[in-house]
Amino acid sequence: MGSFELGGRTYQTDEDGYLVNIEEWSKEVGEYLAKEEGLEMTESHWEVINFLREYYEEYKIAPMIKILVKAIAKKLGTEKGNTKYLYDLYPEGPAKQACKIAGLPKPTGCV
Repeated sequence: MGSFELGGRTYQTDEDGYLVNIEEWSKEVGEYLAKEEGLEMTESHWEVINFLREYYEEYKIAPMIKILVKAIAKKLGTEKGNTKYLYDLYPEGPAKQACKIAGLPKPTGCV
């Protein structure tokens, strides 16, 4: 277990740096986690984060990469729903890294 401080609050993380309580997530927390990952967030990054949070809210699971690519292609188009585009945004792994920034649990299976 780990933690970080932001805005006078302490946030608990698991051993991999994922938020323990997803209800504590905010855009500011996402920005902090992105900086920890070495990412400069753009509108395209946030589009994926928002998609993941909506997906999680509906299905109560963080999607593995194969499902993430298909779901993004269906909703945002094939130019965004492909592995190259997503890896360009999240080089450490679109499902794994984006889920961490989105405050979601680590995806299971192939990430």
